[in-house]
Amino acid sequence: MAANISRRDFLKGMAAGAVSVGAVGALQTFAGPVTAFAEDKADITTEEAIKAFDKIPQAYLNPQLDEAEFRTADMELKTIFSPFKIGNVELNHRMVKSAAGSAAYLAGMTDEFLSYYFNLAKGGVELIFVESVSWLEVPAETGEYEAENLAYIKKLVDGCAEYGAVLGYQVSGFGQGENEMTLDDIHAKQARMIQVAEGLYNAGFKVIEFNCAGFNMPAHFLSRFHNKREDEYGGKSIENRARFVTEILEQLKKDCPDMAVQCLIDCVEENDNIANNPTIMTLDTDVTTPHTKVLTIEEGIAAAKLFEAAGADSMHLRIGPLGHHVAQFASDLYFILNGVEGATGFGTQYDFTRNFQGAAIGNTSGCGIALDIAAKYKKELSIPVGAVTYMDPAHAPDFFEKALEDGKLDFFLMNRPLTVDMEYVNKLREGRLDEIAPCTRCLHCHSGSNEMNAMFCYCRVNALTQRVMREGGPATYELPEAETKKKVMVIGGGPAGMEAARIAALRGHDVTLYEKKAMLGGLLDFASMVKGPHENLMDLKKYLIRQLELSGVKVETGTEVTKELIESEAPDAVILAVGGLRDTLTVDGDAPVIEMDDFMFADMGDNVIVYGSNAQAFDAALWLTVRKKHVTMVTPSPADDFDIQQSQHAKRMMTTALYGLGFNSFPESAIKSVKDGVATVTMETGLDTEIPCDAIVNAADMLPNTSLLDGISVKETYTIGDCASPFNIALAIRGGNDAGRAV
Repeated sequence: MAANISRRDFLKGMAAGAVSVGAVGALQTFAGPVTAFAEDKADITTEEAIKAFDKIPQAYLNPQLDEAEFRTADMELKTIFSPFKIGNVELNHRMVKSAAGSAAYLAGMTDEFLSYYFNLAKGGVELIFVESVSWLEVPAETGEYEAENLAYIKKLVDGCAEYGAVLGYQVSGFGQGENEMTLDDIHAKQARMIQVAEGLYNAGFKVIEFNCAGFNMPAHFLSRFHNKREDEYGGKSIENRARFVTEILEQLKKDCPDMAVQCLIDCVEENDNIANNPTIMTLDTDVTTPHTKVLTIEEGIAAAKLFEAAGADSMHLRIGPLGHHVAQFASDLYFILNGVEGATGFGTQYDFTRNFQGAAIGNTSGCGIALDIAAKYKKELSIPVGAVTYMDPAHAPDFFEKALEDGKLDFFLMNRPLTVDMEYVNKLREGRLDEIAPCTRCLHCHSGSNEMNAMFCYCRVNALTQRVMREGGPATYELPEAETKKKVMVIGGGPAGMEAARIAALRGHDVTLYEKKAMLGGLLDFASMVKGPHENLMDLKKYLIRQLELSGVKVETGTEVTKELIESEAPDAVILAVGGLRDTLTVDGDAPVIEMDDFMFADMGDNVIVYGSNAQAFDAALWLTVRKKHVTMVTPSPADDFDIQQSQHAKRMMTTALYGLGFNSFPESAIKSVKDGVATVTMETGLDTEIPCDAIVNAADMLPNTSLLDGISVKETYTIGDCASPFNIALAIRGGNDAGRAV
C-alpha cells in the first residue's frame, strides 16, 4: 500500500531540490529557479506525487490555482451593480466596453456597424468605447463634419442612448518618428488629437480616451525605451515624458470643461523579446539594455498623477510587454499553453513571482491579471481606476466582486466577454450565469486586421460576430421565425450539432438531437483534457447543453442513428453533425501507432513522432513535451499550414514555446519506416534522415464523414462541422448556426 505524504512536505522537498530552468538548456526563463506549487492541505500518495511531478521544470514555474478556488459564485454582486462616475458621466454598474472590436467593421458607415453597438447597448452596457475609425473623426482640413458623417454619428449616438448607453472614443495613432519630430510637429499632432476629441464630443460622444499604451505615439513619448529626445518632451524626467499628454488634457479641459477624459497606460512594462533585441547582442558597453528602460509601477503612478492634475477623469490600466502587442491587452495569452504558463511568444517564459515586478496575478490563468497592480494606483489617485485583461465577472463572480469590495479598482474594462454574448450584462444582473455564452479566450476575434477580419477573424462561440450582413453570413442578428414548422432531426451532439439544434428550435421547429454516446459534448471533453481549463471548453459545453434545455430541444443520448432510424422517424430535415474520420496510418516497421483519442492514456517510450500538423497535433505535441517526451512532428502538409486551425496568436505562443523546448518538425515529409527505435523520414528535400522513435501518434487531418445521408429519402439535408469539412470548433459552431437558420 502506498505511503501517504502531505503535499506541503512533498513540496518542501521539491523546492529544496529545485533546478534552474535555464540549466536544462531549453525554454529559458527570465528569473532563474523553478518555483514550487502553492501549498495545499490535501494529502497525496507517493506514487501520485511522482507521477504528478514527472514533468519538465517549466511546468512548475507558474503553478495555477484549481478553478474551484477562485471561480466561486456565492456572493451577491452588489458592488458590481452599484453606481459610479467618470467625470460627469453617471453609470449604474462597473462594466465598461473597451475600445476594441471596431476594426472588424471598417467597411464604412454601414448598418452592420450600427447594429453591433446597438446590441451592446441593448444588452446592458452603459459606456461603450469605440476604437479609432477614420470616418468618425472630423476632417483635419475643414474642422467640420460632412453632413452624411454627422448624421450617421448622431444615429449611432441616439440609437445607443435609447437603451441608456453613452459612447466613448479612443484617440490613438501608432507612434513612429517621435524622436525626429520638431516642436512644431509635436504641437501639430497635439492639436489634431484635440480636434478629433472635441469634434466627437460635440457630436455626442461623452467620454474621450487617450491611448497612451502599447505602440501608440503618446505611449512612445511616455516610454524611456522609445523616447530619446533631449528637450522638454524627452526622457530625462517623468514630467517631460508625460508632457505630450498633459498639454492635451489641459487644453481639452479649457475648451470643453464638461468633457470626460480617460487615459489608458501600461501600468507596468516588461521585456519579452530580449533574446532577439539587437541591443542585447552588442558588445558596446555604452548601450543600455532594455531591462533598464521598462516603465515601472512607480513611474506609471507618477505619470497618472500628472494626468489627473491635468484633467484626466479616470485611468485605464493594462500590463505592457514591449514586444507583443496583443498580449498588452489580452495578457491571458500567457496562460494558453497547458503546462508552459508564462510562455512569452518569443521562446522564453515569464516567472510571475518576479517579472512585472512580481505584482501581476499569475495563478488564475490570466483572469484579472492586473487587479493587484490597479490597487497600487487606486491608493495614490482620487479618480476612478479601471483595468483590462479578461475582466469577466461571470467567469469568477466572487473574485471580481471582492476586488471591487476591497477597493482594488473601480471598474472593469471588458471586450471579448461582451462580444461573445451581447446580453452579458443583463443576464448577469438577473443571475442567469448559466445562460451567458463563455469567452473561450482563443483570440480568433483578433486574428486579422482591418477588412481582412471579415475573412480571418471570427468568434469561436458567437457565430454572428464579424459575419452579420456580410456576404455568406446571416442577414441579421435577429432570428427569423420559421415560415413552416418542420420536424428536424439533428445527428451528433458536439458543438456543431448543439448549435444547429438550438437555432432551429428557437425559430419554432420541432427538433430532436441524437447522440450515440451517453453524454453530449463531442470532442469538447477530450479537448479540455489536453488543453487544460484556460479555454473554458467545459463552460462552452455546459452553455450549449443549457441552451438545448431553454430552446426546447428533445435530446436522445446513447442512440446511434442508422438509415433505418432516419426513415422510421420521417423527419422533414436532417442536420448531420457526427464528426470527421481519421484515416488509418500504416507504417512499415515495429513502432506502435497510437490513435489521437488514446495518446494521453497509452504507454510509450521517450521518443515520439506526432504525425500531422493541425491544431490537434500541436496540442498533443505540447502535452507530450510537457511530460518529458522528446517530440518530433512529421507531416505531409507544408509549414505554412502548421496549426492553422488556431488563431495566429495561439499559434505564435504554441510554436515558439515548443521550438524553445527542443521540439522539431519536418513539413512535406513522410515516415518511410521504423525499426529498433529509429524512424527513417523522407524530408521535403527528398533526402532521408533518421529520428529516434518509440511510438507514433496519429494526428493526421480528419476526413469528411457524410455516408449516413447516402440514399435516404429525406430531401432537405445539411452536413456541418467536422463531418462536412473538418477544421475547428469555431467553424463547427458557425456551420451549426447557419444550418439552423436555413432549415
